[in-house]
Amino acid sequence: QVQPVESGGGLVQAGGSLRLSCAASGRTFSTYTMGWFRQAPGKEREFVAAISWVGGSIYYSDSVKGRFAISRDNARNTVYLQMNSLKPEDTAVYYCAARRGSVSDTTGYSYWGQGTQVTVSS
Repeated sequence: QVQPVESGGGLVQAGGSLRLSCAASGRTFSTYTMGWFRQAPGKEREFVAAISWVGGSIYYSDSVKGRFAISRDNARNTVYLQMNSLKPEDTAVYYCAARRGSVSDTTGYSYWGQGTQVTVSS
């Protein structure tokens, strides 16, 4: 079992960058696929990116591919989301989640953090 806790959100101008962090408790963190999701006001939560437990497999949504980068440090029980070239439409609450299984399966996440707000101004 893992408990993710997100940090690093904030207000940034369009074209800027932010790095989100997700620190997860639990001795088995390194065995979980970790994912980032986001939910904008009035919209459903959507998948952003995922990384396999050893970091060898990564999967992105088309909307962030080429702008965002997910990575993990198993020694620190932390996963990161580097967000570059931010757009106003990236404004959302960003959630970190954990599951066992393939990075390309965007469902079935068992453990969720509380979220961190990212606001991109135009």
